[in-house]
Amino acid sequence: MSTYVYHSAPETVIGLGGAGETTFGMTVTIVGSQLGDEGKGRVVDLYGAAADVVARYQGGDNAGHTVVEGGNEYKLSLVPSGVVRGKIGVLGNGCVVNPETLFDEIDTLRERGLEPDVRLARRAHVILPYHRVLDGIEEDVKSDSDRKVGTTGRGIGPTYEDKAGRRGIRVGDLLDPELLREKLEYVVPQKRALAEKVFGVETGEAFDVDALHEQYQRYGERLEEEDMTVEAGEFLDSRLDAGDEIIFEGAQGTLIDIDHGNYPYVTSSNPTAGGASTGTGLGPGVVGDGDIIGIVKAYLTRVGSGPLPTELGGVVGDTPDYDEQGAGENEELANYIREEGGEYGTVTGRPRRVAWLDMPMLRHAARASGFTGLAVNHIDVLAGLDEVKVGYSYDVDGEEIFTIPATTERWGRCQPNFRTFDGWPEVDWSEVAEEGYDAMPENARAYLEYISDELDAPVYAVGVGPSREDTVILNHPFE
Repeated sequence: MSTYVYHSAPETVIGLGGAGETTFGMTVTIVGSQLGDEGKGRVVDLYGAAADVVARYQGGDNAGHTVVEGGNEYKLSLVPSGVVRGKIGVLGNGCVVNPETLFDEIDTLRERGLEPDVRLARRAHVILPYHRVLDGIEEDVKSDSDRKVGTTGRGIGPTYEDKAGRRGIRVGDLLDPELLREKLEYVVPQKRALAEKVFGVETGEAFDVDALHEQYQRYGERLEEEDMTVEAGEFLDSRLDAGDEIIFEGAQGTLIDIDHGNYPYVTSSNPTAGGASTGTGLGPGVVGDGDIIGIVKAYLTRVGSGPLPTELGGVVGDTPDYDEQGAGENEELANYIREEGGEYGTVTGRPRRVAWLDMPMLRHAARASGFTGLAVNHIDVLAGLDEVKVGYSYDVDGEEIFTIPATTERWGRCQPNFRTFDGWPEVDWSEVAEEGYDAMPENARAYLEYISDELDAPVYAVGVGPSREDTVILNHPFE
């Protein structure tokens, strides 16, 4: 398949009084419409040729984005996906940053011949070792009371807790050694007391002010030496004013959004499109004036606990009541899809739970973010099945509903109503990607058109394999 490179013409606006012309760049926001693992990284990479900047607006190194470039696979958890294409990557103020992870990823990319240009918002919060320790302790405690969320254990939640509690340490603080020590001397004794007196855990260097100050001062020095920190909103605004095209890259998915997800089985930030504004410092009008693309996996997966009404099989320790009920009648099909789709967490390696597509979930996601287009991935994984199902509504408490309930408890009682589609054959998907949408099997197109009609948004792209070239492209948002 030929390589697509699209250069859009920036919008021209005539100033008041005809004083002159100003060029403004465009934005595209990438949002996961399900529970994460939809393939957001590949879509960022797909449209990244025409972008100048890719900005992450929330989350931390709990994300897992896989990008295939020139036959090489890059697994990224913190660095924005666009750096593989040589774009500027920005970690916005809505992100939480583990400097160790960041520098490890940057150094690894450099060893592989890339030159990543990554900028950090000075307002972004920093993950410290004690956050990771406390994350693990709290998850263990929750597991004893069936409240285990299934976090990655990377300190994301505790860092956001400190941010909300106004005791966090931000990237800008690392640049001032005296201020950094002052803040560590305030917060570390609190964390040590929590670990020792509440949880009865012995503490070490993760709770030692001197050790932390030395380590994080060095991180600050490297950030300064490499001129990596920015005022994110100002930086991005200046790039738009100069006519640059920007992709806002969300991590995780809508149903893991702390406000719009199935609480408490959520992350600690806002992966929905509104997070692109609060997490970068640009106004909602900037986000709303651009495309907002919902990324959809052609079936559904989930890592961790929580309801999944259309689930096919189960995963020990994650699927509710799995230990008591054992494998279900669709366990073999779930295992088949898991293996065909490589459904194991990019960050954790944990097997993902597998389910049929859930339309009430997608309707909820489309409403929360206002999708202007869709990218549907893994349509090839379902090839060869006799039939493919979609949960189009739920029955719960004696009524039929068409979107997810607000409470997790009620969602857990939902029973799906299915619509069945005829399956499509296994084909040469590389040829399909070259020839375009009309070359797709007819039943696969019917499936995609149903999704588009239900969400009132056109399909922009269809993923039919693991690499960028394995994509049927219908629309280029930067054109």
